[in-house]
Amino acid sequence: MFDLSVLPIFFTAIFFLVISPGPDLVLISSYSSSRGFKAGLMLSIGVFIAGVVQTLLVAFGLGQLMQALPVLALAIKSLGALYLAWLGCKMLKSWYENNQAQAEAVSVPAVSNLNLISKGLLNNLLNPKALLFFSLFLPQFINTSHPISMQIFILGMLLSIFALAMNMLFALFFSSLGRILGKKLKLGRHIDGLLGLIFIGLATRLATSK
Repeated sequence: MFDLSVLPIFFTAIFFLVISPGPDLVLISSYSSSRGFKAGLMLSIGVFIAGVVQTLLVAFGLGQLMQALPVLALAIKSLGALYLAWLGCKMLKSWYENNQAQAEAVSVPAVSNLNLISKGLLNNLLNPKALLFFSLFLPQFINTSHPISMQIFILGMLLSIFALAMNMLFALFFSSLGRILGKKLKLGRHIDGLLGLIFIGLATRLATSK
């Protein structure tokens, strides 16, 4: 078992981590404001699943392997950037085609729950910085006199659960904000275009990050 005395510091650290702007928060806030709380919730669940996967990978040493083999991190980063860029281009194409076919349409095309969960999962999982962060952050709170893998798993799960709760609050806030702005600005038929630009921006940010 890990040292319980580190929990106050641990939760303080992850609180500021979760509320800091990043790809996950951008994705959740943009979808929640445009498609409602449920969309943000599904994305949050996807991010949570990614956190669980990363916890298991770090517990089994993949984070250390990525530090030893930078080419592996580069490959994952490149794949993630390509995926985000592909999503962005796909959304821009959908926005263009919908506006060409029906310029007055203001309805937002439906997206399945599974599709949203996979977007949240891949957006987080294909960012090698997230896995490297897990591998560098979690070991700072372990007690070396006890089994390390179990401590990393418990701390990683606490982080992921806390992040899920915070992301749900963000989804609730931005969905409420989106309802207000959506009625005033009538952005319905431009949602896919806006999200497409956001995804391309995230892809660019990931590809150019060091």
